Amino acid sequence: MRWLLIDGFNLVFRSHFAMERSNLRRQSDQFPTGALHGWMKSLQDLREGEKPDRCAVFFDLGGSDRHLAVLPDYKGQRDETPEEIVQQLPEIKRLTALLGFQVFERRGVEADDLIATAVRILSASGDQCIIVSADKDFGQCVGGPVIQLAPPPTANPAMGWRRLDPAAVTEKFGVPPERIADYLALVGDTSDNIPGLKGVGPKTAVKWLTEYGSLEGVLAAADTLQPERFREQVKAEAQRIRGNLKLVTFQTDFEFAPGQPVAEDIVAVEAFLAEMEMHSTLRRYQAKHGRASAAPEPADEPKPKVTPPADAQQGELF
Repeated sequence: MRWLLIDGFNLVFRSHFAMERSNLRRQSDQFPTGALHGWMKSLQDLREGEKPDRCAVFFDLGGSDRHLAVLPDYKGQRDETPEEIVQQLPEIKRLTALLGFQVFERRGVEADDLIATAVRILSASGDQCIIVSADKDFGQCVGGPVIQLAPPPTANPAMGWRRLDPAAVTEKFGVPPERIADYLALVGDTSDNIPGLKGVGPKTAVKWLTEYGSLEGVLAAADTLQPERFREQVKAEAQRIRGNLKLVTFQTDFEFAPGQPVAEDIVAVEAFLAEMEMHSTLRRYQAKHGRASAAPEPADEPKPKVTPPADAQQGELF
């Protein structure tokens, strides 16, 4: 079985910012539809490109209880979610289900933990897992039947989508997937407001982990670390860095019960697109399925771009 596991908000934000300048709206009441256009195209492209047997999308639902218990200011630096995303999110979830993608969310649990749980369960039974996200945390899940599919970086869209296996993760970070959490605990993660050790960047973190094998190995060697200026700092902040490790390591003991697959409801998708007055998208969808279009000819709707402007809400892998 081949699974597509999508980090919902990561892709929603990209869809929104890809279409933000187009200012697409339902003409009858000015309801925003830009993110919906981008989301629809992304899901279709992913399904056509990856040809999965099953598709699942995971969303955050409220804050992450376990993260906030360790770091009350977790993700505290982020701006409020744009109102247009808030407005479109229920419709995005409705469209997702109509397209035959299962939606998973659990209050107080981060979507990343739900995805990692699904990966643990599915890969244990031999299923292939393709994690769709730009989040560098998912490097720790890569290996065996699991890869990460990262969207094009905003700074270099020509790179296109990137398939990350263990070799690619190691090439990018300098450490293998099983050391990604240790690496992030040391350097921190600005996108989640997790501070690392002051002055410790990727090169130093990789050097230490290569020499001492793990975060605990680094902390145990505090008296002999090089450069010497970090020795007292590492000893003083050992417990905080261990807390970082808890924050960046996925919790994978949640329930994941996908049940039976749900088929795409073509007629219902057509009705949804007509309801949202997404006429160009409706015509393309009907043409794809060999169905005659009754959609009116509106003013041209811009095609969603593959790569959005930089998004302050979501960290990028590259």
